[in-house]
Amino acid sequence: MGDVARDKEATKANLLEAALDEFAEYGIAGARVDRIAAKAGCNKAMIYAYFGSKEGLFDELLKIQIDRVVRSVPITPEDLPGYAGRLFDAYVEEPRLLRLAAYHRLENGFESIPEPEAAAHRHKIEAIGQAQMEGRITAAFNATDLLDLVVHMSILAFSTPNANRDLVVRSVERLIAE
Repeated sequence: MGDVARDKEATKANLLEAALDEFAEYGIAGARVDRIAAKAGCNKAMIYAYFGSKEGLFDELLKIQIDRVVRSVPITPEDLPGYAGRLFDAYVEEPRLLRLAAYHRLENGFESIPEPEAAAHRHKIEAIGQAQMEGRITAAFNATDLLDLVVHMSILAFSTPNANRDLVVRSVERLIAE
């Protein structure tokens, strides 16, 4: 029984890795389960058995990627420039996450935020709000706007040819300077 469980987990992991490439390249609508299954070395029926649908596979993949970034880049309200720099680093390390998030919003609407992302966002807003109330960081912006600006600065750097981590960090330093 142990080998079956290992095989199941290995097949799921292979499907998720193949899906990451496929969805980042083609989006939800353009991705093909045949290509995902072929790259994963399994039958496409496994996608439906493990994830229910192509959309279910995408949703699980996006959740995993968001969870990875949330765990690896915890919010540090006292050091928002460093946080922005670490986010930038995470996006450099895994640029496909930004493409997945963009496809999700394009195909589901810009107000559609995956629950793992929404929960992490709420936690970060609370942490920033607490730091603002304690006077540890600027209250020039409300906590939601400040977080959005910091996060988007770390992402914006990808659309600017000369952008780098230092630019992101310095921009956030200026943003929060009093």
